[in-house]
Amino acid sequence: MPRVIRPVRHEDHLSLVEHLDELRTRLIVSLVAIGVAFAFCFWQNHALLHLIGDPYAKETQSQVTKCQGEQGPVWCTDQAVKATANTLQAMVKAVENPSSGLNPASLSALKATTSALTTAVARLPKTVPANSLVTIGIGEPFTATITVTFYFSLLLSLPIILYELYGFLIPAFSPNERAVARPVLAAVPGLFASGVLFGYFVVLPAAVHFLQNFNSGSFEQFVQASSYYSFAALIMLAMGVIFQVPLAVVAAARAGIVTRRQLRKNRRFAIVVAALIAALLPGDVVTMTLETLPVIVLYEVGILVVAWLDRRDARRGRAQERTTPASAQPPSPSPSPPPPPPISADNAF
Repeated sequence: MPRVIRPVRHEDHLSLVEHLDELRTRLIVSLVAIGVAFAFCFWQNHALLHLIGDPYAKETQSQVTKCQGEQGPVWCTDQAVKATANTLQAMVKAVENPSSGLNPASLSALKATTSALTTAVARLPKTVPANSLVTIGIGEPFTATITVTFYFSLLLSLPIILYELYGFLIPAFSPNERAVARPVLAAVPGLFASGVLFGYFVVLPAAVHFLQNFNSGSFEQFVQASSYYSFAALIMLAMGVIFQVPLAVVAAARAGIVTRRQLRKNRRFAIVVAALIAALLPGDVVTMTLETLPVIVLYEVGILVVAWLDRRDARRGRAQERTTPASAQPPSPSPSPPPPPPISADNAF
């Protein structure tokens, strides 16, 4: 049975069995958190599928208005029927005028026709429909739903998973290392969430817009659901990881691996690495640009944070020197006595 997790201090000495026991307990807590989040996300799977498919739906609506895609011809046909019905209704209203000279039977038939046209027009869609994602295999609707549910359950349970990870790793750090590691680790969830939101609201719509409209007139586009969901999840996950660049820069500088001057001097290499990372991710030229620019900006933000921390440490050091009394300073070492003169052969005896 897993034991209750107790706080572990840096000076505590645990055996291998105790370490494995603590690791097992924290893994169980993380898996329970994922399970609870998965149950909630599966309950709301329709809303989640609509949420992650919204960028694709908004983009294909503009194609539908051009009579392209799966729903394009249907929408244009509905609009033509609506225009014809409105014209017929106007003609019927003009003929229904008593001065037209029609007999009562004809007027009654026209009124019935007007009512039928009104009912038919009311059934036509009021908003532009979007193209639907396509499933090929018989079990793909289920597997795609499970995949999206799992992605969101990981995202929701991420704070608990990171907390358990921190709790397992932090005791291994010394007090000085812990003072550096705690702020860095605490900023990971916020930056990751910011990266996911940036990927959803900026990178994913731009990628869908470019790819869906690229030479669209030459192809009948049917986007597979599993392919789209994997593409969207990879973009958001990649942006969440990319937004950790400032933390990596600050951690490397605070650990003494690099200096602020080295970070500024090697800026061009950071730009090349950012472009290579963006090139390895799925997407297009627009997506690559939107994925490269945040890396460069976040790298510069990391340099600014390192410079601010260095200035703060320098101010604290000067303030501590001013407040330290002279008596508290360590005494200067007394000069050592001169060595005795060498004994020559003349006065040896």
